[in-house]
Amino acid sequence: MRFLQTLRREWLANIPTEMLSGLLVALALIPEAIGFSIVAGVDPKVGLYASFSIACVTAIVGGRPAMISAATASTAVLMITLVRDHGLQYLFAATVLMGIVQIIAGALRLGLLMKFVSRSVMTGFVNALAILIFTAQLPQLVHVGWETYAMVLAGLAIIYGFPFLTKVVPSALVSIIALTAFTIISGLKLRTVGDMGELPSALPVFALPQVPFNLETLRIILPYSLTMAAVGLLESLLTATIVDDMTDTGSNKNRECVGQGVANFITGFFGAMGGCAMIGQSVINVTAGARTRLSTFLAGVFLLFLIVVLGDWVKQIPMAALVAVMIMVSISTFNWSSIVNLRAHPLSSSVVMLATVIIVVATGDLSMGVLTGVVLSGVFFAAKVARLLGIETQRSEDGGAMTYFVTGQVFFASSNSLVDAFDYQDVPPRVTIDVSAAHFWDITAIGALDAIVLKLRRHGAEVEVVGLNEASATMVERFGTHHKPETTQRLAH
Repeated sequence: MRFLQTLRREWLANIPTEMLSGLLVALALIPEAIGFSIVAGVDPKVGLYASFSIACVTAIVGGRPAMISAATASTAVLMITLVRDHGLQYLFAATVLMGIVQIIAGALRLGLLMKFVSRSVMTGFVNALAILIFTAQLPQLVHVGWETYAMVLAGLAIIYGFPFLTKVVPSALVSIIALTAFTIISGLKLRTVGDMGELPSALPVFALPQVPFNLETLRIILPYSLTMAAVGLLESLLTATIVDDMTDTGSNKNRECVGQGVANFITGFFGAMGGCAMIGQSVINVTAGARTRLSTFLAGVFLLFLIVVLGDWVKQIPMAALVAVMIMVSISTFNWSSIVNLRAHPLSSSVVMLATVIIVVATGDLSMGVLTGVVLSGVFFAAKVARLLGIETQRSEDGGAMTYFVTGQVFFASSNSLVDAFDYQDVPPRVTIDVSAAHFWDITAIGALDAIVLKLRRHGAEVEVVGLNEASATMVERFGTHHKPETTQRLAH
Protein backbone atom coordinates (compact mmCIF):
# COMPACT_ATOMS: atom_id res chain seq x y z
CA MET A 1 0.00 0.00 0.00
CA ARG A 2 2.81 2.42 0.91
CA PHE A 3 4.55 1.62 -2.38
CA LEU A 4 1.41 2.49 -4.34
CA GLN A 5 1.01 5.75 -2.44
CA THR A 6 4.63 6.68 -3.15
CA LEU A 7 4.25 5.73 -6.81
CA ARG A 8 1.14 7.86 -7.16
CA ARG A 9 2.67 10.83 -5.34
CA GLU A 10 6.12 10.79 -6.99
CA TRP A 11 5.24 9.58 -10.50
CA LEU A 12 1.55 9.67 -11.41
CA ALA A 13 0.28 13.02 -10.11
CA ASN A 14 -0.86 15.53 -12.75
CA ILE A 15 0.58 13.59 -15.71
CA PRO A 16 -0.28 16.10 -18.51
CA THR A 17 1.58 18.92 -16.74
CA GLU A 18 4.55 16.66 -16.04
CA MET A 19 4.74 15.65 -19.71
CA LEU A 20 4.61 19.21 -21.01
CA SER A 21 7.19 20.33 -18.46
CA GLY A 22 9.48 17.47 -19.45
CA LEU A 23 9.19 18.41 -23.13
CA LEU A 24 9.98 22.05 -22.36
CA VAL A 25 13.05 21.10 -20.34
CA ALA A 26 14.23 18.73 -23.07
CA LEU A 27 14.16 21.55 -25.62
CA ALA A 28 16.07 23.83 -23.24
CA LEU A 29 18.65 21.11 -22.55
CA ILE A 30 19.74 20.66 -26.17
CA PRO A 31 21.74 23.88 -26.71
CA GLU A 32 23.04 23.76 -23.14
CA ALA A 33 24.39 20.23 -23.55
CA ILE A 34 25.98 21.08 -26.88
CA GLY A 35 27.55 24.22 -25.42
CA PHE A 36 28.98 22.36 -22.40
CA SER A 37 30.41 19.70 -24.72
CA ILE A 38 32.23 22.43 -26.64
CA VAL A 39 33.54 23.83 -23.34
CA ALA A 40 34.91 20.41 -22.36
CA GLY A 41 36.43 19.93 -25.81
CA VAL A 42 34.36 16.90 -26.79
CA ASP A 43 31.83 15.99 -29.48
CA PRO A 44 28.29 17.39 -28.85
CA LYS A 45 26.88 13.88 -28.56
CA VAL A 46 28.94 13.35 -25.38
CA GLY A 47 27.00 16.10 -23.60
CA LEU A 48 23.65 15.17 -25.14
CA TYR A 49 23.97 11.50 -24.17
CA ALA A 50 25.03 12.59 -20.68
CA SER A 51 21.95 14.78 -20.25
CA PHE A 52 19.69 11.92 -21.34
CA SER A 53 21.33 9.35 -19.07
CA ILE A 54 21.73 11.51 -15.97
CA ALA A 55 18.17 12.87 -16.15
CA CYS A 56 16.61 9.42 -16.48
CA VAL A 57 18.69 7.78 -13.76
CA THR A 58 18.35 10.56 -11.18
CA ALA A 59 14.60 10.59 -11.78
CA ILE A 60 14.52 7.02 -10.46
CA VAL A 61 17.19 6.95 -7.74
CA GLY A 62 17.68 10.63 -6.84
CA GLY A 63 16.37 12.26 -3.68
CA ARG A 64 14.64 15.35 -5.12
CA PRO A 65 11.58 14.90 -7.36
CA ALA A 66 11.20 17.41 -10.23
CA MET A 67 14.86 18.47 -10.08
CA ILE A 68 16.73 18.28 -13.40
CA SER A 69 20.22 16.85 -13.58
CA ALA A 70 22.31 16.74 -16.76
CA ALA A 71 25.62 17.85 -18.25
CA THR A 72 26.63 21.17 -16.67
CA ALA A 73 29.14 23.96 -17.14
CA SER A 74 30.53 23.61 -13.61
CA THR A 75 31.68 20.05 -14.27
CA ALA A 76 32.54 20.61 -17.94
CA VAL A 77 35.26 23.16 -17.16
CA LEU A 78 36.97 20.61 -14.91
CA MET A 79 37.32 18.14 -17.80
CA ILE A 80 39.20 20.35 -20.25
CA THR A 81 42.73 19.42 -19.19
CA LEU A 82 41.94 15.70 -18.85
CA VAL A 83 40.47 15.50 -22.36
CA ARG A 84 43.29 17.55 -23.87
CA ASP A 85 46.15 15.63 -22.22
CA HIS A 86 44.79 12.07 -22.11
CA GLY A 87 41.83 11.75 -24.45
CA LEU A 88 38.13 11.05 -24.38
CA GLN A 89 38.30 7.51 -22.97
CA TYR A 90 39.97 8.77 -19.81
CA LEU A 91 37.06 11.18 -19.39
CA PHE A 92 34.64 8.25 -19.45
CA ALA A 93 36.73 6.41 -16.85
CA ALA A 94 36.89 9.54 -14.67
CA THR A 95 33.10 9.86 -14.90
CA VAL A 96 32.66 6.29 -13.66
CA LEU A 97 35.01 6.94 -10.73
CA MET A 98 33.26 10.25 -10.07
CA GLY A 99 30.04 8.30 -9.60
CA ILE A 100 31.69 5.86 -7.18
CA VAL A 101 33.01 8.75 -5.07
CA GLN A 102 29.56 10.33 -4.91
CA ILE A 103 27.93 7.03 -3.90
CA ILE A 104 30.47 6.73 -1.06
CA ALA A 105 29.69 10.33 -0.04
CA GLY A 106 26.00 9.46 0.16
CA ALA A 107 26.72 6.31 2.17
CA LEU A 108 28.76 8.45 4.60
CA ARG A 109 25.74 10.80 4.91
CA LEU A 110 27.69 13.83 3.72
CA GLY A 111 24.42 15.35 2.54
CA LEU A 112 24.00 16.51 6.14
CA LEU A 113 26.75 19.08 5.50
CA MET A 114 24.07 21.25 3.85
CA LYS A 115 23.00 22.22 7.38
CA PHE A 116 26.16 24.34 7.59
CA VAL A 117 25.27 26.44 4.53
CA SER A 118 23.63 29.62 5.76
CA ARG A 119 20.68 31.38 4.17
CA SER A 120 22.98 34.23 3.10
CA VAL A 121 25.20 31.79 1.19
CA MET A 122 22.15 30.23 -0.45
CA THR A 123 20.90 33.66 -1.54
CA GLY A 124 24.33 34.54 -2.92
CA PHE A 125 24.51 31.22 -4.76
CA VAL A 126 21.09 31.78 -6.35
CA ASN A 127 21.86 35.35 -7.37
CA ALA A 128 25.25 34.40 -8.81
CA LEU A 129 23.71 31.60 -10.86
CA ALA A 130 21.02 33.96 -12.16
CA ILE A 131 23.75 36.35 -13.31
CA LEU A 132 25.74 33.52 -14.93
CA ILE A 133 22.64 32.22 -16.72
CA PHE A 134 21.97 35.69 -18.12
CA THR A 135 25.58 36.37 -19.18
CA ALA A 136 25.71 32.95 -20.85
CA GLN A 137 23.06 34.21 -23.29
CA LEU A 138 25.06 37.27 -24.35
CA PRO A 139 27.11 35.45 -27.03
CA GLN A 140 23.83 34.77 -28.82
CA LEU A 141 23.03 38.49 -28.80
CA VAL A 142 26.22 39.94 -30.29
CA HIS A 143 26.95 40.43 -33.99
CA VAL A 144 23.33 39.64 -34.86
CA GLY A 145 20.66 41.58 -36.72
CA TRP A 146 17.66 43.38 -35.32
CA GLU A 147 15.54 40.36 -36.15
CA THR A 148 17.16 38.40 -33.31
CA TYR A 149 16.40 41.10 -30.75
CA ALA A 150 12.83 41.32 -32.02
CA MET A 151 12.41 37.56 -31.69
CA VAL A 152 13.81 37.56 -28.13
CA LEU A 153 11.40 40.35 -27.16
CA ALA A 154 8.53 38.49 -28.81
CA GLY A 155 9.49 35.36 -26.92
CA LEU A 156 9.52 37.20 -23.59
CA ALA A 157 6.15 38.77 -24.44
CA ILE A 158 4.65 35.32 -25.02
CA ILE A 159 6.28 33.87 -21.89
CA TYR A 160 4.90 36.57 -19.62
CA GLY A 161 1.65 37.24 -21.50
CA PHE A 162 0.34 33.78 -22.36
CA PRO A 163 -0.40 32.80 -18.69
CA PHE A 164 -3.12 35.49 -18.68
CA LEU A 165 -4.95 33.37 -21.28
CA THR A 166 -4.28 29.93 -19.78
CA LYS A 167 -1.80 28.18 -17.55
CA VAL A 168 -2.59 24.69 -18.82
CA VAL A 169 0.34 24.76 -21.26
CA PRO A 170 3.71 26.18 -20.15
CA SER A 171 4.12 29.59 -21.76
CA ALA A 172 7.82 28.97 -22.42
CA LEU A 173 6.91 25.90 -24.52
CA VAL A 174 4.34 27.95 -26.44
CA SER A 175 7.01 30.59 -27.07
CA ILE A 176 9.49 28.07 -28.50
CA ILE A 177 6.90 26.47 -30.79
CA ALA A 178 5.48 29.81 -31.98
CA LEU A 179 8.86 31.40 -32.73
CA THR A 180 10.11 28.25 -34.47
CA ALA A 181 7.02 28.10 -36.66
CA PHE A 182 7.31 31.79 -37.50
CA THR A 183 10.99 31.43 -38.39
CA ILE A 184 10.36 28.47 -40.70
CA ILE A 185 7.35 30.07 -42.41
CA SER A 186 8.92 33.51 -42.82
CA GLY A 187 12.31 32.18 -43.89
CA LEU A 188 14.20 34.44 -41.47
CA LYS A 189 17.93 33.78 -41.38
CA LEU A 190 18.58 33.39 -37.66
CA ARG A 191 21.10 31.42 -35.64
CA THR A 192 19.55 28.04 -34.88
CA VAL A 193 20.20 25.01 -32.68
CA GLY A 194 21.75 23.30 -35.71
CA ASP A 195 24.43 26.00 -35.77
CA MET A 196 25.56 24.97 -32.28
CA GLY A 197 26.81 21.55 -33.37
CA GLU A 198 25.92 18.29 -35.09
CA LEU A 199 23.14 16.30 -33.41
CA PRO A 200 23.67 12.53 -33.03
CA SER A 201 21.51 10.21 -35.09
CA ALA A 202 21.98 6.99 -33.10
CA LEU A 203 21.28 5.73 -29.59
CA PRO A 204 24.13 5.60 -27.04
CA VAL A 205 25.83 2.20 -26.74
CA PHE A 206 27.12 0.53 -23.57
CA ALA A 207 30.90 0.07 -23.59
CA LEU A 208 33.74 -0.09 -21.10
CA PRO A 209 36.13 2.88 -21.18
CA GLN A 210 39.07 1.93 -23.38
CA VAL A 211 41.82 2.63 -20.84
CA PRO A 212 44.37 0.40 -19.09
CA PHE A 213 42.96 -0.89 -15.81
CA ASN A 214 46.02 -0.17 -13.65
CA LEU A 215 47.30 2.18 -10.96
CA GLU A 216 48.68 4.62 -13.53
CA THR A 217 45.19 5.20 -14.92
CA LEU A 218 43.88 5.65 -11.38
CA ARG A 219 46.64 8.19 -10.68
CA ILE A 220 45.59 10.17 -13.76
CA ILE A 221 41.83 10.20 -13.27
CA LEU A 222 41.49 10.28 -9.46
CA PRO A 223 42.19 14.03 -8.99
CA TYR A 224 39.68 14.90 -11.72
CA SER A 225 37.08 12.48 -10.36
CA LEU A 226 37.36 13.83 -6.82
CA THR A 227 37.04 17.44 -7.99
CA MET A 228 34.10 16.72 -10.30
CA ALA A 229 32.39 14.68 -7.59
CA ALA A 230 32.75 17.47 -5.01
CA VAL A 231 31.59 20.25 -7.36
CA GLY A 232 28.74 18.10 -8.69
CA LEU A 233 27.46 17.25 -5.22
CA LEU A 234 27.75 20.83 -4.02
CA GLU A 235 25.72 22.21 -6.93
CA SER A 236 23.22 19.36 -6.73
CA LEU A 237 22.58 19.73 -3.00
CA LEU A 238 22.27 23.50 -3.24
CA THR A 239 19.87 23.16 -6.17
CA ALA A 240 17.86 20.56 -4.26
CA THR A 241 17.53 23.00 -1.36
CA ILE A 242 16.34 25.73 -3.73
CA VAL A 243 13.73 23.40 -5.27
CA ASP A 244 12.67 22.43 -1.73
CA ASP A 245 11.94 26.09 -1.05
CA MET A 246 10.16 26.63 -4.36
CA THR A 247 7.85 23.66 -3.85
CA ASP A 248 7.50 23.80 -0.03
CA THR A 249 8.57 20.17 0.19
CA GLY A 250 11.59 18.36 1.60
CA SER A 251 14.06 15.98 -0.02
CA ASN A 252 16.55 13.33 1.05
CA LYS A 253 19.99 14.88 0.55
CA ASN A 254 21.92 11.68 1.24
CA ARG A 255 19.79 9.82 -1.29
CA GLU A 256 20.50 12.65 -3.72
CA CYS A 257 24.25 12.09 -3.27
CA VAL A 258 23.82 8.41 -4.05
CA GLY A 259 21.48 9.15 -6.95
CA GLN A 260 23.93 11.55 -8.56
CA GLY A 261 26.66 8.96 -8.10
CA VAL A 262 24.67 6.13 -9.68
CA ALA A 263 23.77 8.39 -12.61
CA ASN A 264 27.38 9.39 -13.29
CA PHE A 265 28.60 5.82 -12.81
CA ILE A 266 26.17 4.54 -15.45
CA THR A 267 26.73 7.52 -17.75
CA GLY A 268 30.46 6.82 -18.01
CA PHE A 269 29.69 3.46 -19.64
CA PHE A 270 27.55 5.11 -22.35
CA GLY A 271 30.19 7.37 -23.81
CA ALA A 272 29.09 10.48 -21.95
CA MET A 273 30.49 13.09 -19.57
CA GLY A 274 29.68 13.60 -15.90
CA GLY A 275 27.12 16.11 -14.71
CA CYS A 276 24.97 17.25 -11.82
CA ALA A 277 21.80 19.18 -11.02
CA MET A 278 21.00 22.27 -13.11
CA ILE A 279 19.31 25.16 -11.37
CA GLY A 280 18.19 26.82 -14.62
CA GLN A 281 16.41 23.77 -16.01
CA SER A 282 15.09 22.88 -12.55
CA VAL A 283 13.53 26.33 -12.28
CA ILE A 284 12.00 25.90 -15.75
CA ASN A 285 10.56 22.55 -14.72
CA VAL A 286 9.10 23.71 -11.40
CA THR A 287 7.83 27.00 -12.80
CA ALA A 288 5.96 25.05 -15.49
CA GLY A 289 4.14 23.17 -12.73
CA ALA A 290 6.15 19.94 -12.46
CA ARG A 291 6.40 18.31 -9.04
CA THR A 292 7.17 14.64 -9.65
CA ARG A 293 9.93 12.37 -10.92
CA LEU A 294 7.99 11.79 -14.14
CA SER A 295 8.91 15.22 -15.53
CA THR A 296 12.62 14.59 -14.92
CA PHE A 297 12.48 11.15 -16.51
CA LEU A 298 10.52 12.40 -19.51
CA ALA A 299 12.95 15.30 -19.96
CA GLY A 300 15.67 12.72 -20.60
CA VAL A 301 13.48 10.53 -22.81
CA PHE A 302 12.16 13.46 -24.84
CA LEU A 303 15.70 14.79 -25.24
CA LEU A 304 16.88 11.55 -26.81
CA PHE A 305 13.76 11.32 -28.98
CA LEU A 306 14.15 14.90 -30.19
CA ILE A 307 17.81 14.61 -31.19
CA VAL A 308 17.66 11.11 -32.69
CA VAL A 309 14.20 11.02 -34.31
CA LEU A 310 13.24 14.69 -34.77
CA GLY A 311 16.73 16.08 -35.19
CA ASP A 312 15.96 17.73 -38.55
CA TRP A 313 13.15 19.73 -36.94
CA VAL A 314 15.03 20.52 -33.74
CA LYS A 315 17.91 21.97 -35.77
CA GLN A 316 15.55 24.68 -37.01
CA ILE A 317 14.66 26.02 -33.53
CA PRO A 318 15.96 29.61 -33.41
CA MET A 319 18.40 30.28 -30.58
CA ALA A 320 16.48 33.49 -29.93
CA ALA A 321 13.55 31.42 -28.65
CA LEU A 322 15.75 29.54 -26.19
CA VAL A 323 17.55 32.73 -25.17
CA ALA A 324 14.18 34.24 -24.24
CA VAL A 325 13.43 31.22 -22.04
CA MET A 326 16.80 31.43 -20.27
CA ILE A 327 16.42 35.17 -19.70
CA MET A 328 13.08 34.40 -18.05
CA VAL A 329 14.85 31.79 -15.92
CA SER A 330 17.54 34.27 -14.82
CA ILE A 331 14.88 36.83 -13.87
CA SER A 332 12.88 34.21 -11.95
CA THR A 333 15.95 32.79 -10.23
CA PHE A 334 17.39 36.07 -8.95
CA ASN A 335 16.28 36.92 -5.41
CA TRP A 336 15.23 40.52 -5.99
CA SER A 337 14.23 41.08 -2.37
CA SER A 338 17.86 40.52 -1.37
CA ILE A 339 18.74 43.90 -2.87
CA VAL A 340 16.10 45.65 -0.75
CA ASN A 341 17.25 43.68 2.31
CA LEU A 342 20.89 44.76 2.00
CA ARG A 343 20.25 47.65 4.40
CA ALA A 344 17.68 45.86 6.55
CA HIS A 345 19.68 42.68 7.21
CA PRO A 346 22.73 42.54 9.50
CA LEU A 347 25.94 43.73 7.84
CA SER A 348 27.57 40.32 8.23
CA SER A 349 24.74 38.60 6.33
CA SER A 350 24.94 41.11 3.49
CA VAL A 351 28.72 40.74 3.28
CA VAL A 352 28.41 36.95 3.06
CA MET A 353 25.78 37.18 0.32
CA LEU A 354 27.72 39.74 -1.75
CA ALA A 355 31.03 37.88 -1.33
CA THR A 356 29.44 34.66 -2.59
CA VAL A 357 28.01 36.45 -5.64
CA ILE A 358 31.26 38.28 -6.45
CA ILE A 359 33.49 35.20 -6.17
CA VAL A 360 31.16 33.00 -8.24
CA VAL A 361 30.68 35.58 -10.99
CA ALA A 362 34.37 36.57 -11.08
CA THR A 363 35.72 33.02 -11.18
CA GLY A 364 32.81 31.08 -12.67
CA ASP A 365 33.54 28.54 -9.91
CA LEU A 366 30.44 27.78 -7.86
CA SER A 367 32.34 25.74 -5.29
CA MET A 368 34.84 28.54 -4.63
CA GLY A 369 32.07 31.08 -4.11
CA VAL A 370 30.07 28.85 -1.79
CA LEU A 371 33.21 27.88 0.16
CA THR A 372 34.01 31.58 0.60
CA GLY A 373 30.49 32.24 1.86
CA VAL A 374 30.56 29.30 4.28
CA VAL A 375 33.95 30.34 5.70
CA LEU A 376 32.81 33.95 6.15
CA SER A 377 29.59 32.77 7.80
CA GLY A 378 31.65 30.67 10.21
CA VAL A 379 33.99 33.56 11.02
CA PHE A 380 31.12 35.98 11.67
CA PHE A 381 29.27 33.41 13.76
CA ALA A 382 32.36 32.63 15.84
CA ALA A 383 32.99 36.33 16.40
CA LYS A 384 29.38 36.86 17.46
CA VAL A 385 29.37 33.95 19.90
CA ALA A 386 32.78 34.97 21.28
CA ARG A 387 31.36 38.36 22.26
CA LEU A 388 28.72 36.65 24.39
CA LEU A 389 31.36 35.45 26.87
CA GLY A 390 31.07 37.21 30.24
CA ILE A 391 33.25 37.20 33.39
CA GLU A 392 32.23 38.74 36.71
CA THR A 393 34.23 38.80 39.94
CA GLN A 394 33.35 38.72 43.63
CA ARG A 395 36.00 39.28 46.34
CA SER A 396 35.55 38.20 49.94
CA GLU A 397 35.32 40.86 52.66
CA ASP A 398 38.71 39.98 54.06
CA GLY A 399 40.29 40.02 50.59
CA GLY A 400 41.64 36.52 50.96
CA ALA A 401 39.42 34.91 48.32
CA MET A 402 38.22 35.75 44.84
CA THR A 403 35.47 34.09 42.81
CA TYR A 404 35.29 34.44 39.02
CA PHE A 405 31.87 33.73 37.47
CA VAL A 406 32.21 32.68 33.81
CA THR A 407 29.14 32.73 31.54
CA GLY A 408 28.83 31.89 27.84
CA GLN A 409 30.58 29.69 25.31
CA VAL A 410 34.30 29.04 25.56
CA PHE A 411 35.96 27.87 22.34
CA PHE A 412 38.82 28.80 20.04
CA ALA A 413 37.44 32.28 19.28
CA SER A 414 36.70 33.26 22.88
CA SER A 415 39.49 31.48 24.78
CA ASN A 416 41.92 34.42 24.61
CA SER A 417 39.27 36.75 26.01
CA LEU A 418 38.78 34.35 28.91
CA VAL A 419 42.49 34.23 29.73
CA ASP A 420 42.85 38.02 29.52
CA ALA A 421 39.88 38.61 31.86
CA PHE A 422 41.75 37.27 34.90
CA ASP A 423 43.96 39.45 37.13
CA TYR A 424 47.39 37.84 37.54
CA GLN A 425 48.97 40.75 39.50
CA ASP A 426 46.73 41.06 42.56
CA VAL A 427 46.17 37.36 43.27
CA PRO A 428 44.53 36.40 46.62
CA PRO A 429 45.41 33.13 48.43
CA ARG A 430 42.22 31.41 47.27
CA VAL A 431 40.60 31.62 43.82
CA THR A 432 37.38 29.92 42.75
CA ILE A 433 36.44 29.72 39.07
CA ASP A 434 32.68 29.12 38.78
CA VAL A 435 31.82 27.83 35.29
CA SER A 436 28.31 26.55 36.02
CA ALA A 437 26.93 29.00 33.42
CA ALA A 438 29.60 28.26 30.81
CA HIS A 439 30.37 25.48 28.35
CA PHE A 440 33.81 24.39 27.10
CA TRP A 441 33.66 23.24 23.48
CA ASP A 442 37.14 22.30 22.30
CA ILE A 443 40.72 21.61 23.33
CA THR A 444 41.59 25.29 22.83
CA ALA A 445 39.08 26.15 25.56
CA ILE A 446 40.51 23.46 27.85
CA GLY A 447 44.00 24.78 27.17
CA ALA A 448 42.84 28.26 28.16
CA LEU A 449 41.47 26.92 31.46
CA ASP A 450 44.75 25.13 32.11
CA ALA A 451 46.71 28.31 31.40
CA ILE A 452 44.55 30.34 33.82
CA VAL A 453 44.80 27.83 36.66
CA LEU A 454 48.55 27.35 36.26
CA LYS A 455 49.24 31.11 36.10
CA LEU A 456 47.26 31.69 39.31
CA ARG A 457 49.02 28.81 41.04
CA ARG A 458 52.41 30.25 40.10
CA HIS A 459 51.38 33.34 42.05
CA GLY A 460 50.71 31.19 45.12
CA ALA A 461 46.93 30.87 44.86
CA GLU A 462 44.92 27.79 45.70
CA VAL A 463 42.63 27.40 42.69
CA GLU A 464 39.35 25.48 42.50
CA VAL A 465 37.22 25.03 39.36
CA VAL A 466 33.55 24.40 40.15
CA GLY A 467 30.34 23.95 38.16
CA LEU A 468 31.65 22.05 35.12
CA ASN A 469 28.77 20.43 33.25
CA GLU A 470 29.09 16.81 32.26
CA ALA A 471 30.36 17.42 28.73
CA SER A 472 32.88 20.05 29.84
CA ALA A 473 34.07 17.87 32.72
CA THR A 474 34.68 15.02 30.29
CA MET A 475 36.77 17.32 28.06
CA VAL A 476 38.78 18.52 31.07
CA GLU A 477 39.37 14.97 32.25
CA ARG A 478 40.61 13.83 28.83
CA PHE A 479 42.58 16.85 27.65
CA GLY A 480 43.21 19.07 30.68
CA THR A 481 46.44 19.09 32.72
CA HIS A 482 45.88 21.46 35.64
CA HIS A 483 44.16 18.79 37.76
CA LYS A 484 46.75 16.06 37.24
CA PRO A 485 49.28 15.22 40.00
CA GLU A 486 52.34 15.53 37.77
CA THR A 487 51.41 19.11 36.92
CA THR A 488 51.05 19.99 40.61
CA GLN A 489 54.39 18.37 41.41
CA ARG A 490 56.12 20.24 38.60
CA LEU A 491 54.82 23.57 39.95
CA ALA A 492 55.97 22.68 43.47
CA HIS A 493 59.55 22.33 42.24
